[in-house]
Amino acid sequence: MVEAKIRIRMSQSDAHYGGNLVDGARILSLFGDVATEILIRHDGDEGLFVAYDLVEFKAPVHAGDYIEAVGRLEKVGNTSRRIVFEAYKTIEAGIDPARPWKARVLEEPLLVARASGTCVVPKGR
Repeated sequence: MVEAKIRIRMSQSDAHYGGNLVDGARILSLFGDVATEILIRHDGDEGLFVAYDLVEFKAPVHAGDYIEAVGRLEKVGNTSRRIVFEAYKTIEAGIDPARPWKARVLEEPLLVARASGTCVVPKGR
């Protein structure tokens, strides 16, 4: 099946809450971008996201963290496409106020969110 991934650094403008915490909706936006790439690769059409049937936020994400969002096409229907997603923190920004420039590469990527959902594409493409 088709897979896609995107890696991005969360910026200060992504921080939505105190402590530079990033809103979970930003991670869902990354999943949407991954879904678009999967649909283009599989169907040649961007398609439309219909619904998430699972969304779980597992760990906090802060401005400066590097996040890798991964998606995999799981099931192909007539016009529907079921996709599963995971987001991992690969580099953690410095959250020590005394040394905010200090960051670390995580030995093992940390699962920060997972989701699954359904997209649709036009029939006959």
